[in-house]
Amino acid sequence: MKKLNTKIIFYFMGLLLLCNGGFMLLSALISWIYSDGVTLELSFTGVLVLLIGSILMFATKTHQKEIKKREGYLIVSLGWLFMTFTGMLPYIFTGAISGVTNAFFETMSGYTTTGSSILNDIESLPKGVLFWRSTTNWIGGMGFIVLAVAILPLLGIGGMQLFAAEAPGPSADKLHPRITDTAKRLWYIYVGYTAAGTLFLSLAGMSFFDAINHSMTGISTGGFSTKNLSMAFWNDTPLIQYISILIMFLGGTNFVLSYYAFKGKLSRVIRDYEFRFYSLLILGVSLISGLIIWLKAEVPVSDYHPMVLGEAESAFRHGLFQVVSVITTTGFISADFSNWTPFLTLVFFGLMFVGGSAGSTSGGVKVVRHLLMIKNGILEFKRALHPNAIIPVRYNGRTIQEPIIYNILGFFIIYMLVFIVGSLVLGMLGLDFISAVSGAASALGNIGPGLGVLNPLASFDVLPGLGKWWLSFLMLLGRLELFTVLILFTPYFWKRY
Repeated sequence: MKKLNTKIIFYFMGLLLLCNGGFMLLSALISWIYSDGVTLELSFTGVLVLLIGSILMFATKTHQKEIKKREGYLIVSLGWLFMTFTGMLPYIFTGAISGVTNAFFETMSGYTTTGSSILNDIESLPKGVLFWRSTTNWIGGMGFIVLAVAILPLLGIGGMQLFAAEAPGPSADKLHPRITDTAKRLWYIYVGYTAAGTLFLSLAGMSFFDAINHSMTGISTGGFSTKNLSMAFWNDTPLIQYISILIMFLGGTNFVLSYYAFKGKLSRVIRDYEFRFYSLLILGVSLISGLIIWLKAEVPVSDYHPMVLGEAESAFRHGLFQVVSVITTTGFISADFSNWTPFLTLVFFGLMFVGGSAGSTSGGVKVVRHLLMIKNGILEFKRALHPNAIIPVRYNGRTIQEPIIYNILGFFIIYMLVFIVGSLVLGMLGLDFISAVSGAASALGNIGPGLGVLNPLASFDVLPGLGKWWLSFLMLLGRLELFTVLILFTPYFWKRY
C-alpha cells in the first residue's frame, strides 16, 4: 500500500478552515449590524481561523492531486473535527458558552445538524452568535450533500451508490469535473431554498433575522432555533409552522429530485420509490398522530389566523409538524410530543430510526435503506421456495447488486449495535432507561430532542461532561454514515501491504 498522501489531507483541512473563517466574519457583520457587543470577538476569531487555514494550504500547496480511499476517509472524518474544534471558538471567545466540553457539544451538534443544545436561555445570546450557531447547521447540511456526491460513493459507503447512480459522481480514484458541476447545482438549489424560505417566513410574520435563521436550520434539517421554545414560539401563527413543515420536507428529500423537478422532469420525482414511500409514510403517520392528538391530547389552539379551524386543525398541524421534524431529523418542536399519550411516544421513538432520503440533508438510517431491506426480506420467502432461481432486488427499475445489499444489511446491524452500546454507556453515566435509549437514538440519528430528561423542552446540559463527549461522538458517527469513522479504528486501515 502506498504511503498516505498527507499533504492533500491537510490542504483540504486548510480549505475547510477558510470556509469556516469566512462565515465567522459574516457572523461578525451581523453582530455589527445589530450592535450586539461581540463584533470584535467574532472578527478576531474569523481572522484567526482564516490565518490557520491559509498557513495549512500554503504549507501543502505542492500536494499530489490524487485522492485514494484512505485519504478520502481521513479527509471526511478529520474535516468534521477540524471544523468543530475551530467552530467552537466563537462561543468561547464571546463568552456565550463556558467550557470546552459545552462549546464542543454545541458545535458538533450544529455541524452534524443534530440540533441538541446545552443552552438554557438561547434568546439571551448576541445575534451574531445566534447567526453563527445557525450557520453551523447550514454548513453541515450542505456539506453532507457534497460529500454524498463527491466522496462517499468513492469510499463505497452503503446506500450512497444509489445516490451516485442518480447524480454524476466519481468512478475512479480521481475526482472528476462532473462532481464540481453537480455540487454547484446542488448549492444553487440549497441557497435558493434558503432564500425562498427566508422570504416566505418573513411574509408570514417572522422578523427577518428569525426568518433567515430558521430557513437555514430548517433546510439543513439542523433544528437550531433563535427561541427558547423553538417553533412553539409561533403556535399562534399556523402559517409559519406550515411553511416550516415544507422547508423541512424539502430538506429531507433527495436534492437530486429537486433538480429534476426544476428541470421539469416531474415524472422522475413521482416514480421514485423512496420519495413515494417517504411522502406516504409522513402523511399516514401524521394522520394517525393528528387523530390521536385531537381525541386524547391537549395542544395549543390559536384564533390568530383565519386558516385555523379549531382543535382538529391544530391537532393535525402539530402531528404533521412533529412527524416531519423527527423523520427528517430536523428537531424543531411545536409542542412536547413526549406527553402525547404513551402510544405516540413509542411512535416518535420508532421514527427516530427512519431518517430522511438519501442525498438529503437528513441524518438517520435513510428511507432507501429500509426499502431495500424490506424488499430483500420479502424476496427471501420466494428464494426459499425457488432456491436455484436468481431473484435480484430491483429498485427504481434497476437491479441492485448484491454487494450493495450486503453493505446496507451490514450498516443496519452496526447501526443497531452502536445504538445499544451508546444506550449502555449513557445508562452507566446515570441516565434512566428512557433517557438513555432515546438520547443514543437521537444523537446517532442526528435528530435533536429525546425523551425523559432529554425531552423536547429540556436542555442537554443535564448530561455529565463525559456524556456530552460520548453523544458528540455518536453524532459524528451517525452523520458520517458509521463506516467513515469506524474504519479508522480498524487495523486494516493502517496496515501497509
